Amino acid sequence: MDLTRRNFVKAASATVAGIAAAPVFTGLGCSAVSKSAERAEQLDPKWTKQTTSICAFCSVGCGLLVNTDLGTKRAVNIEGDPDHPINQGALCSKGAATIQMTENPKRTLTCLYREPYGKEFIPKDWDWCKKRIARLIKDSRDKSFEAKNDKGQEVNRTMGIASLGSAAIDNEECLAMHSFTRSLGLVYIEHQARI
Repeated sequence: MDLTRRNFVKAASATVAGIAAAPVFTGLGCSAVSKSAERAEQLDPKWTKQTTSICAFCSVGCGLLVNTDLGTKRAVNIEGDPDHPINQGALCSKGAATIQMTENPKRTLTCLYREPYGKEFIPKDWDWCKKRIARLIKDSRDKSFEAKNDKGQEVNRTMGIASLGSAAIDNEECLAMHSFTRSLGLVYIEHQARI
């Protein structure tokens, strides 16, 4: 088919007519429309609770609506928040697939640790990992801590640790992380949203 102006107008008119006729098909039991209606009924507030959240993929901060099953306390649907000023209900492909981050049967639920020069990952519990991370931070800070610089001025800093913050955290979490890293004496502090 040659794409002339006339053929383009015909195709565009047919598309608009099809979209305009879609509500008519609802009453006729069209499968695509009725599945949407069934899905909307499943998200009925009688058995789900809807809360707002922020997408965790990038630093844009798109708003999400999360429907949680009241019985199992598990997310059953995540979609864009139409009232959010940034995305106004729209989501990119990663944001639209956000539910897979929480409700994915292949998601790793334990920490995997590989010893230095090791070849295999060993499953460890979260308490072991938190203690190990704290120990490594403490050892690195103690090894690289400087109370005074070359001029004899008091600096109380560590140059052996850096912090790169996540763009998926809110302002309060960012303040807490910034305060924590400053209390350790870190100088190299950056945030992903600015990179």
